[in-house]
Amino acid sequence: MQYRAVRLRQLADRLGMTFSDSDTHGLDRWLEDFRLAARGRRTAITNVLREQQGLKEYDAYLFDYSYRSFGKQQAVHQTVFFLHSQQLVLPELCLQPETLLHKLGQLFGREDIDFTRFPKFSKQYRLTGTDEGYIRHQFTDEVLNYFTVNKGWSVEGIGYYLLLYKDGFLLPPEEVEQLYRRGLELYRLFSNQPC
Repeated sequence: MQYRAVRLRQLADRLGMTFSDSDTHGLDRWLEDFRLAARGRRTAITNVLREQQGLKEYDAYLFDYSYRSFGKQQAVHQTVFFLHSQQLVLPELCLQPETLLHKLGQLFGREDIDFTRFPKFSKQYRLTGTDEGYIRHQFTDEVLNYFTVNKGWSVEGIGYYLLLYKDGFLLPPEEVEQLYRRGLELYRLFSNQPC
């Protein structure tokens, strides 16, 4: 893992971001309300890259997040993009690739917000949240097109906070910049900010 930290520190330098080996920003507290944080125990946040763009623009983070699943000994590792901005006003939502278990859950009344005009999106993803009308408002044609083309991503949102990751997938250091760019693009789509 030392090699990974060195590579991510180099990436942070190149992008003009700060780097810390561990969570010195209190990210663990911010993540408490997200489903990601409820998946396991013994969580750890490492290799944190941070970019702050003004007080009113955004505060973006990239980090490695690990946890142990309940009932399993093996740790799950993944790379996460996290952004805080007052330009975002997101409903509580969770978007994840739809699995067979999700489809079986629908037979037993588990919710899934589908979009009839975007059947590919609805087939690829399970979208849930507390305010369906507001979620539908936030998932514009642009956002729906984005996820129809870019498969396999998980997104969580609550108010001013946005998470983006591939569940259970630790990105190689050379792909972390792509996650950063993808996260900023998603922020622009959800906040209607110019690129």
